[in-house]
Amino acid sequence: MSGGQPLFVGGRWVAPDGGHYPVTDPATEETVGWAPEASQEQARAACAAAREAFGAWSRTRPQERAAVLGRAAEIIRERLVPYADLARAETGATTATARAMQVGVAAARFRRYADVEPAEWAIAPQINEAGPMGPAAVLGALAVRQPVGVVTCVTSYNNPWANPAGKIAPALAMGNTVVVKPAPQDPLSVYRMAQALEAAGVPPGVVNVVSGRDVSVGEAVVASGDVDMVSFTGSTAVGRRIAEVCGRDMKRQLMELGGKGAALVFDDADLASAVAGIGTTFSFYSGQICTAPTRVLAQRGVYERLVERLAGYARRLKVGDPREPDTVVGPVISAEHRARVESYVELGRKEGAVVVAGGERPPPDRGFFVEPTLLADGTNDMRVAREEIFGPVVTVIPFADEDEGVALANDSEYGLIDYVWSGDVARAFRVARRLRAGGVGVNTVGRNMEAPFGGFRGSGVGRDVGVYALHAYSEVQAIVWPG
Repeated sequence: MSGGQPLFVGGRWVAPDGGHYPVTDPATEETVGWAPEASQEQARAACAAAREAFGAWSRTRPQERAAVLGRAAEIIRERLVPYADLARAETGATTATARAMQVGVAAARFRRYADVEPAEWAIAPQINEAGPMGPAAVLGALAVRQPVGVVTCVTSYNNPWANPAGKIAPALAMGNTVVVKPAPQDPLSVYRMAQALEAAGVPPGVVNVVSGRDVSVGEAVVASGDVDMVSFTGSTAVGRRIAEVCGRDMKRQLMELGGKGAALVFDDADLASAVAGIGTTFSFYSGQICTAPTRVLAQRGVYERLVERLAGYARRLKVGDPREPDTVVGPVISAEHRARVESYVELGRKEGAVVVAGGERPPPDRGFFVEPTLLADGTNDMRVAREEIFGPVVTVIPFADEDEGVALANDSEYGLIDYVWSGDVARAFRVARRLRAGGVGVNTVGRNMEAPFGGFRGSGVGRDVGVYALHAYSEVQAIVWPG
């Protein structure tokens, strides 16, 4: 693969019609490599290749598909260091994050879906009396999970390993074929994943990857008549546009969209735990993650102490070269995104919030770095409290009692993951059940990787992760027969 990266279509590495464009290291502003710019015709050809491959792949035994996924997991693990180095260069993630949370999680996801799940289950027989539908009979039934067909996977830039793997692995396990459209900022990692799958024995056309900066490439792989389902991770605004296209053809959708996670911190909370959890917004992917607890709702009795501790935490974090082992906060993805994050900080000031930590552009001069920033004295009607900033920025809002805290948390367009910190476990679980969010962390920001993941309202449609991903990438068919 000398020169620029080719596309992967129908089991072949293909030169892109639109040439190549540079992929930039957000920490150094240097060129990492050259990504292919597919044409609309090549995007549609990838969908046609997936359609042609679907029949044979869907008829393979689940154990055969599982074996391919297992081999892919081992190949990714064997190549973890070079793959993680590329991911770090493309995204600006720290070395530890790139190895553990990007490439490491991707390998784990392929391994997870190499464990074959039951694809059919018996339903208790039913006695039907004689009537218009025929004579009396005992009817047996079987519920069977069938693949959806061709799945377009449109992936996010914040994690070009774990996010695509979370779509590709369960889709392939269920017998689907896929067309992957990676984010334009960091597609090279996804092509490495395609190399690993090719080496693992994925048949031609089962996995296809096409990239490009032009939106027409994404539009082509979403609108193609060869596509049965679209799995998308990204902004709510783009998700709505994709849903409109899918709706015209009744295509299945799995939408993981934006978030503005509320973190309710009650007076009796363990502040050290709350600060460490909320502080991940500053460090983890530099706040470029939809699950981040960016909107902190602090009960008045603990408000001032929490603000003080969060400010101190933010100031202590090292911002800089993600290759250095003591760096905690790397850059955001691009100069354009840095400007967007900075504009929100300035907007917060104008709206009346107080910048108690950060708020300035840190050294070094090269790279797209943003200081971990804490905005205090916020209100829930401020744009910094309502809109997804997608950077290391936290807004703190006071509340009086449980009812007000829950009302503020639920007063949002989003509903992906919320958080509750309280020493009263009964209250924490009571509040969790009142929150209109797809997930709630109680005294933790950790994730159980078998728990369903997805959002309410503007945060998405459907659920994935664990067995729920197998459900998402399949249709349920009922087979009935006389006993």
